Amino acid sequence: MKDPKLWIELFGYLGSGLVVVSMLMTSVIRLRVINLIGSVIFAIYALIIQSYPTAVMNFFLVGINVYHLVRLLKTEKHYELIRTEQNDPYFGYLLRDSLEDIRLWFPDFSPDGLDADVAYLVCCDRNPAGLFLGKRSGDNEIAVLLDYATPVYRDTSVGRFLYNALTKDGCRRFTFRDNAPKHVGYLEKMGYRKTDEGVYVLTK
Repeated sequence: MKDPKLWIELFGYLGSGLVVVSMLMTSVIRLRVINLIGSVIFAIYALIIQSYPTAVMNFFLVGINVYHLVRLLKTEKHYELIRTEQNDPYFGYLLRDSLEDIRLWFPDFSPDGLDADVAYLVCCDRNPAGLFLGKRSGDNEIAVLLDYATPVYRDTSVGRFLYNALTKDGCRRFTFRDNAPKHVGYLEKMGYRKTDEGVYVLTK
């Protein structure tokens, strides 16, 4: 393709495509980053084709995305760990309300018939940030059934706070056995290692 106009058009489609894709992100940080890149590309495209109102609008979007990203990345989050029960009405409500999103990360998860004896709610400034369910398999070992962060807090900070708190509470070994391909990256960031049997294990 030697026609420069075609390359310019494709460049514009790339920018607009990234802006659209950003709206599909469940993580607010990813949404902002992808939207920022798309806005930069589309602003440059608008300058090339001399569509100055479109360029100005997209440069404003770049500034808005940068502002919110700085706030998201630099604002210190204050988490609180609340011991609860799976059958607690509020915890149950959060499970049901988030079930569709939970199943994107944990396809086989179902709140029905779970034999969980460990349940925690992580809050940030009184807002629900994470749901944790597990089954004790020893004095200091927990089989993790669910470790879910709500979209706004999906930057691993909830998990790091949670596991530090559980370790201080005496838990030293965590296992995760479910089929959850999208969750593997998070597990590795938390320090889990996959065994030959296919079980993910975290030892503190």
